[in-house]
Amino acid sequence: MRMKRNLAILGLVIIAVAAVLWWNQSGGEADRNDSAAATSGAGGEALKVEPVEGSLAPSFSLATIDEQTQYDVGGPRDKALIINFWASWCGPCDLEAPDLQAIYDKYKDKLDLYAVNATKYDTVRGAKDFVKEKQITFPVIMDTDNKAGDLYKVFSYPISFIIDKNGVVRERIEGIQPLEKWEDMIREVVDA
Repeated sequence: MRMKRNLAILGLVIIAVAAVLWWNQSGGEADRNDSAAATSGAGGEALKVEPVEGSLAPSFSLATIDEQTQYDVGGPRDKALIINFWASWCGPCDLEAPDLQAIYDKYKDKLDLYAVNATKYDTVRGAKDFVKEKQITFPVIMDTDNKAGDLYKVFSYPISFIIDKNGVVRERIEGIQPLEKWEDMIREVVDA
C-alpha cells in the first residue's frame, strides 16, 4: 500500500515536471514569436519601435558620471538634442565616440549631446575609463537602473535619438553612422 502511494506521488511529480517543461517551452516559443513580430512585419519588413520619429521624446532625469549635475530630457528645449546610449564594452561605441565628439565640438552652440551610459550593464569604472580615453567633453549621464534605456526601448548599442526643440523625436539611429550622414540629420534640426 505504501509503495502504491509512493508510486502515485512520483507519478504526479513527473506529470507536474512535464507540465512545467511544456509550459515553459510553449511560453518561450510565444515569446520568440512576439519578439520576432516586434522587429519585423509581414513579409519581413522592419517595424518601428517606440519612440518613433514624430513622437514625443520620453522624459527622464539622470545624474552625470561625477554625480554633480542632473540632466533632464522631455518637453520643449532651447536647443535640439542628441541622446546616445552606449556602453564601455561596446566595440561600435568605441568607433563612434570620435565622431560624436566632433559633432559636439562643431554644433554645441545649437545642439546638446548627452551620452547615456548603460550602467546597469556596464561598470562605472569602465565608463570613466572610456570617457577619459576618448577625451569626451559632452555630458555623460549614468542610467544605473536602465530607466532611460527602457523608456527608449534600447536593445543594442549604440543607439541614438535626435530630438528637436519641441521635444519631438526626429531620428532613431541604430548602430554607427558615417559622419556625413550625421551632418545631414543634424542640419535638419538645427536649421529648423
